[in-house]
Amino acid sequence: MQERFTKFETARILGARALQIAMDAPLLLKISDEDLKALKYDSLRIAEKELSSGVLPIAISRPLPRKHKEKLTSVKEERVSDEEIVAKEQQVEKEIVEDAEALGFVAPDEVSEAEPTGTEEQ
Repeated sequence: MQERFTKFETARILGARALQIAMDAPLLLKISDEDLKALKYDSLRIAEKELSSGVLPIAISRPLPRKHKEKLTSVKEERVSDEEIVAKEQQVEKEIVEDAEALGFVAPDEVSEAEPTGTEEQ
């Protein structure tokens, strides 16, 4: 089975090759002076002739979609009560205060004043 270029690939190839020819690149096809005059030295027409004769060393890489199915799994949510969240936050705050006290950032008497009483309005 011979693969054919799509119209977009053909347009891209012809445009690139015509630009090369217009910038005085050597022709890949031997064309007589009479044929060049008939083509009116048009670089696009010369590129078309080169493409149709098959002398252009062009390779097209077409990315193809993957042919496998991928199932999406749902994310399981952990149900946590408000009491557990508050307990966890208090535990984290306690660890922070203990670490600060151990490193000498906070004096022990300041810790007792800074501890939350739990009666504050939020």
